[in-house]
Amino acid sequence: MMMVRRGLLAWISRVVVLLVLLCCAISVLYMLACTPKGDEEQLALPRANSPTGKEGYQAILQEWEEQHRNYVSSLKRQIAQLKEELQERSEQLRNGQYQASDAAVLGLDRSPPEKTQADLLAFLHSQVDKAEVHTGVKLATEYAAVPFDSFTLQKVYQLETGLTRHPEEKPVRKDKRDELVEAIESALETLNNPAENSPNHRPYTASDFIEGIYRTERDKGTLYELTFKGDHKHEFKRLVLFRPFGPIMKVKKEKLNMANTLINVIVPLAKRVDKFRQFMQNFREMCIEQDGRVHLTVVYFGKEEINEVKGILENTSKAANFRNFTFIQLNGEFSRGKGLDVGARFWKGSNVLLFFCDVDIYFTSEFLNTCRLNTQPGKKVFYPVLFSQYNPGIIYGHHDAVPPLEQQLVIKKETGFWRDFGFGMTCQYRSDFINIGGFDLDIKGWGGEDVHLYRKYLHSNLIVVRTPVRGLFHLWHEKRCMDELTPEQYKMCMQSKAMNEASHGQLGMLVFRHEIEAHLRKQKQKTSSKKT
Repeated sequence: MMMVRRGLLAWISRVVVLLVLLCCAISVLYMLACTPKGDEEQLALPRANSPTGKEGYQAILQEWEEQHRNYVSSLKRQIAQLKEELQERSEQLRNGQYQASDAAVLGLDRSPPEKTQADLLAFLHSQVDKAEVHTGVKLATEYAAVPFDSFTLQKVYQLETGLTRHPEEKPVRKDKRDELVEAIESALETLNNPAENSPNHRPYTASDFIEGIYRTERDKGTLYELTFKGDHKHEFKRLVLFRPFGPIMKVKKEKLNMANTLINVIVPLAKRVDKFRQFMQNFREMCIEQDGRVHLTVVYFGKEEINEVKGILENTSKAANFRNFTFIQLNGEFSRGKGLDVGARFWKGSNVLLFFCDVDIYFTSEFLNTCRLNTQPGKKVFYPVLFSQYNPGIIYGHHDAVPPLEQQLVIKKETGFWRDFGFGMTCQYRSDFINIGGFDLDIKGWGGEDVHLYRKYLHSNLIVVRTPVRGLFHLWHEKRCMDELTPEQYKMCMQSKAMNEASHGQLGMLVFRHEIEAHLRKQKQKTSSKKT
């Protein structure tokens, strides 16, 4: 019995031990299955001496919060690194533009930068080349040329006016005003750069700005040419800026001395003594008394009234002590192209700046400097768009008297228009005129020769500057279209005649004047009947 009892106790003890071990194994498996996991691996079980229950879960939550804080700190560090890289890229872009502009000005070879910067510089450089900064671009017709607009500190002189805008106006739109102000400020910053000036140089201000021209080409950008007063008389500072649909960049800085730049004003003429007398009054004031660097060449056709014309020249010569003129007499019928061509080729001195002018043109001394500043032998010719005066008899018909000429020369929608279809008034160096082949002498009479010459320049590599000019006026005169003109010339003459008379609104008032008068009579009758 004792042996059986001992065996039974031993068996029971083994069973108890097995049950205990089984319970422990089940507890371990349960805890492993129920313990929460981290982002990438299972969290460790609380150690034997660690808190259990509520305290254990608080410890786990604190550990999660610490990991979240570390993750946020890592993101902040990455954002800071991205900001630094973005700032470095912006600085590289800025430096790339300066290097591109300096290379364009000085003609220096750029050192090879990293690929992205090299691509950027190549693009900016190509945009500058396309914008006719250094050389002209050949164009098929006169309609392909993109004209400039001109501006001062207060006004913009624009060709595209439509029915609501004015030929001269203040820049009303904020973006246009800010654009021009930024261009002037950028130019002043360059002029006052200490690295490019001597220690004693005077600071340039906006009051030194004389005028500027600009144009925008949709596929390239905006080109600006700004002129400032120089340090001495007849000296100027000119800056060329270009905005390639991005930050504005400096292209060129020039110092121009026009003290010795003589202009040969060539005027073809036949009869028209009264107009020539008026022209010489303007010439004496602007060219002789104010400018003093002008030669006059008059090419006269025929012999009728020639003595009166010579008398006007001689009287001006004596009164103003002026000897810088040439009088050439030609036989045959009047041909504007032939007269200008003969006058240009007659000059025997050094290369001279020519201004082809008509007897019914009024210009200021400021225009003469504009003529000098926008021409360069072998590189640039100037085709200004003049302001054409309407018929003063219509404009001032409701006044007691027509005001003096100087008071009529106001750039307004009611007084005239930009003569953008005319190419007769032009400034170009004699060498360029000779090299391009001069005028087509087969064209007789009025019109056509100026467009032909203009097209030849457009087909060349010279830069053609076309912009409205505030100091150049076409004075109104009655236009007669002769029967001897070809059909094409006669059509051009009649179109010019129609454009010359009055504005759109003024012509409308003339066309409907009978209806207007009938309306006024009815209103007067109504007023009279009410009184009775």
